[in-house]
Amino acid sequence: MTQTLPRHIDEFLAESGWAAPQVEPLPGDASFRRYFRLAHEGRAALLMDAPPPHEDVRPFLHVAHWLNGHGMRAPQIYAQCDERGLVLLEDFGFDRMRDWLDEHPADEMSVYTAAIDALVALHQCPPGPFAPYDMAVYLREVALLPDWFCPQAGIEVDAAGYEAAWREVLEPMLARQEPGVTVLRDYHAENIMLLADGSQGLIDFQDALVGHRAYDLVSLLQDARRDVSEELEAAMLEHYCQKAGCDEHFAADYARLGAQRNAKIVGIFARLNQRDGKPRYLSLIPRVWAAMERDLAHPALAPVARWFDANIPAEVRANKGKLTA
Repeated sequence: MTQTLPRHIDEFLAESGWAAPQVEPLPGDASFRRYFRLAHEGRAALLMDAPPPHEDVRPFLHVAHWLNGHGMRAPQIYAQCDERGLVLLEDFGFDRMRDWLDEHPADEMSVYTAAIDALVALHQCPPGPFAPYDMAVYLREVALLPDWFCPQAGIEVDAAGYEAAWREVLEPMLARQEPGVTVLRDYHAENIMLLADGSQGLIDFQDALVGHRAYDLVSLLQDARRDVSEELEAAMLEHYCQKAGCDEHFAADYARLGAQRNAKIVGIFARLNQRDGKPRYLSLIPRVWAAMERDLAHPALAPVARWFDANIPAEVRANKGKLTA
């Protein structure tokens, strides 16, 4: 089946000792990356095709090497060609956390507990050699909501007031994320693989930064793509705090980052629809919006909550930000 792949990929595979494998294309994600499952002479691997200039494999490789060097379970790298955006990497198999729980719902508590334990282990490592998750990044991300969601919803808003409210909300938290932990940024049920040895295989971590330890908890427990009950969310937060320790500010910072991340995701999903022609993500906005509203109810979010009260019509909020393609 290699004739279905571009010639330069065939050449890369041959040079890597994987000439003429069996090839199975895998479903894509929201990026330009493509993945293929390879089988050859009893071996298995994944091929990542991340074509420049749309994608850059170097951040993925940088983070993967760091994670593996600190006892975490990122895929092993078998071969790479940075200039062509090709990586041959370990195949973690078929048991993605999301899919496993769809078929084995009774395992939810144990699987989420293991995912929290993996975060505890990550947070015990020194922060990685990655850029900081600073105010500039937080503000750039939350701006996706007024930039992309609000125009599609037909809403004119006070963008300057929005940024000012977020600055006021996030500023008290910044000192508490020093020296910080490695933040994977998309740690959720579709990016965690359940491995045969019981460990959690990590994927899609190329955008890692150094920031607050609550961020990946939010990513996991306020999942944009899977319903997580408030009861499970509370139980997992308690488990994390028992294992890692949480101060009196942790709940407020978790709410801050929950609202920040969810505002960003609403904007991203709106952008995927309008700019990239991917309307399927619009159906996920109501789940994300509902989580954001819960976060906005925390007193630490009062300035941003007031902005929403003044700028987002009640009918939009009651409809959980639902957009039509």
